[in-house]
Amino acid sequence: MPTRMAQAVVDALPDGVVLAGADGRVTVISQVAARMLGVPLDVVGRPLEQVLALRDQDDHAWCSHNRPYEGLPTRTAVPEQSWLLANGEEVLVAARIHRPSLHEPVSEVAVTIRSGRGRARLDRERSDLVATVAHELRSPLTGVKGFVQALLNRWDRLNDEQKKLMLTTVSADSDRLSRLIAELLDVARIDTGRLQLQRRPCDAGLLTRRIVDSVAAGTARPITLETAEDLPEIHADPDKFTQVVTNLVENAVRHGEGTVRVSLQPLGPGELGDQPGIRVTVDDEGEGIPAELRRRVFTKFWKGGKRGGSGLGLYLVNGLTKVHGGTVTIDDVPGGGARIQVAWPAAVPDV
Repeated sequence: MPTRMAQAVVDALPDGVVLAGADGRVTVISQVAARMLGVPLDVVGRPLEQVLALRDQDDHAWCSHNRPYEGLPTRTAVPEQSWLLANGEEVLVAARIHRPSLHEPVSEVAVTIRSGRGRARLDRERSDLVATVAHELRSPLTGVKGFVQALLNRWDRLNDEQKKLMLTTVSADSDRLSRLIAELLDVARIDTGRLQLQRRPCDAGLLTRRIVDSVAAGTARPITLETAEDLPEIHADPDKFTQVVTNLVENAVRHGEGTVRVSLQPLGPGELGDQPGIRVTVDDEGEGIPAELRRRVFTKFWKGGKRGGSGLGLYLVNGLTKVHGGTVTIDDVPGGGARIQVAWPAAVPDV
């Protein structure tokens, strides 16, 4: 019988545990493992192959398939594999094989069993990623291919204005593709901590004016910009700052209503610790973002509205701002609408 301490240890683990001795009989089984396998705790002493009633898609049993007590003496483990419980639920099973030495037989086999729901969730997330990327890439690619094909087939019948319009659209769709690819790369780099920044003093007002003019050229929604006169220079990679503000403005245009208002003001005392900086505020006149959802909007592939988008914009806003030492907050606009504010550190003056 297992000692109370051994039983308490395996029962405290989140995964199911089954231990079998040199004779292939179970010596310890945790409560989690017993519940998963549908067996009582008093199965101690029974053969492992009877207790570990797991099957794969081809109806192979775990013990007969992996033969943990056989094989080369250098074998120390059975890698994690997907198996099915009697009720059809998927579990992930791995094992550790113990020997006193290479010249002695197996003394103990330790098997761990955990639910396959986590892997299923990861598989769904990967599928969502593939579907999102495929959808976002297909839309501009369809436009590029259609206009290029029209130009090739009807070149002599199109006037210069029509050709210019088609080429302008192809250029815009190509820019959209490039931006999506850059976003995906930045997401991967943020997740792995490999994002490289080219920081330098930047004029936030000038960069923001260019962004507002660019976004306004592609929408009928009015966009205003208010910039304080005493705005300090920021310390930033200008491309990443541009990416942050562009995502905020486009998000307000896509999901909000009415006029989009952008303002840049110096930070007040204590807003970013003792560090000087600027505050970028983007307001819209839409329904706003409910308080209970505000933590979720910065997660990957979150989409709060019915309109399109990759679901990466606010995730990148948060990630790129944080690596620069700034913060992002969400609030309500007095009178209705969403307000997103970015506190960004100023450039440190040369002494």
